[in-house]
Amino acid sequence: MQNNFQNPEQELICINVDKVYDWVLKENTFDFFPTGPITFPGIPTTGLGGAVVTCEVTPATTNPVVIVRRENRQFTIDGDIVCLQQLTIRKNFTLVLVLTLPTGTVIRSAAIPVSRSEQVIMCAPEGTDVTVTFTDLDCFISSQGTFVPGAAGTLVFTGLVVTVSTCQSIQATFPVTVEFLADFCQPRAELAIGACPLPAMPPQCPVLYPD
Repeated sequence: MQNNFQNPEQELICINVDKVYDWVLKENTFDFFPTGPITFPGIPTTGLGGAVVTCEVTPATTNPVVIVRRENRQFTIDGDIVCLQQLTIRKNFTLVLVLTLPTGTVIRSAAIPVSRSEQVIMCAPEGTDVTVTFTDLDCFISSQGTFVPGAAGTLVFTGLVVTVSTCQSIQATFPVTVEFLADFCQPRAELAIGACPLPAMPPQCPVLYPD
């Protein structure tokens, strides 16, 4: 016999949410080899010997991630044939080279657009939205090489290798309407201004010590 009793503090509600079809974390590293003249606004014409090159990288402000292609592929998983999608994703970045002179002067280059494409297999059928969030994005100079002044305000690098590393959270989602029985929220207690805090210990590091 079905029990139709409903807690008066609960309500059957419908809400709009994004259903996650698939979710993967993907790590990727690639090298960039700038060869043409790179503009450094305000760079002096002398005193560049011994300068150190570093870099900064951020997602492009326009179209940082573009799904170039979405192709169906069949795979056998645990004995079952499933249709998944092979996504070709183009990631667009903005790279800035930072020149630190022996005097301590720091000079930043003009923004350099950098793009790379990669493929990932996941459940992302046509109609789903694919979003890419960079959980970590960094770059470093693998090889500084040499550089010489080019035209006014530019440097030309030889042998410069910039390594860009990315950690990405990739989700395929689709908006759905779901129904569930929920509890009504209750207000929290008011904060007491001026209350004395309880004694507390600093955070521990049990992963490192003791072993």
